[in-house]
Amino acid sequence: MKKYVAECIGTMTLVVLGCGTAMLVGCDAVLGGGYILTAFAFGLSIVAMAYSIGNISGCHINPAVSLGVLLSGRMSGKDFVYYVIAQCIGALIGAELLATIFVMGNVPDMTGGLGTNGLAGVNGSSMAGLLVEIVLTFIFVINILGVTSDKAKHGSFGGLVIGLTLVGVHILGIGLTGTSVNPARSFGPAVVAAAGGNGAPLECLPVFIFGPLIGAALAAFIYKALE
Repeated sequence: MKKYVAECIGTMTLVVLGCGTAMLVGCDAVLGGGYILTAFAFGLSIVAMAYSIGNISGCHINPAVSLGVLLSGRMSGKDFVYYVIAQCIGALIGAELLATIFVMGNVPDMTGGLGTNGLAGVNGSSMAGLLVEIVLTFIFVINILGVTSDKAKHGSFGGLVIGLTLVGVHILGIGLTGTSVNPARSFGPAVVAAAGGNGAPLECLPVFIFGPLIGAALAAFIYKALE
């Protein structure tokens, strides 16, 4: 049970820090400042949680990562199911916390939707968005599988390597899809935003669920073949 609670807390933290930063500073690729801050907010969230709950749950805080670990034979099916449930609950809690803070403080949401993902950067193309998410998640998950492999020699720097990889993934992806690579991170804000009257994020949510899962599965199969 402790590892499931840890996954819930970790995912909540990722949503609060990552999506919260996006809401506060915006993600305008032309201006650049908010774009970079958001990328680092997501990456540093992973770094913080890796060194906080990594020894408890492995710090997946992402259903796509859990799927990659499952297909690599490093976790059980039961743990996978409970990890995903815990991650989605954590994302919902994080998004609700953000909604409450921004409403109570009368703070404008620069993203217009709790930092939800969208397809504006790819001109509304679901197929383009799906491909972006598959590629970026593949890169992220294969990095995690390599860093956490028994053959890896990164020592205590593993969490930092993974966090910086997520920063890199966001630097490319924010301007295209807002960067999900994490179904829970997309699910929580989209559902809470919809509950608040903004149902638009739900329309493209399948892209940000299936894209990362496909990318993670590909990463697991290819990494196993190369290992």
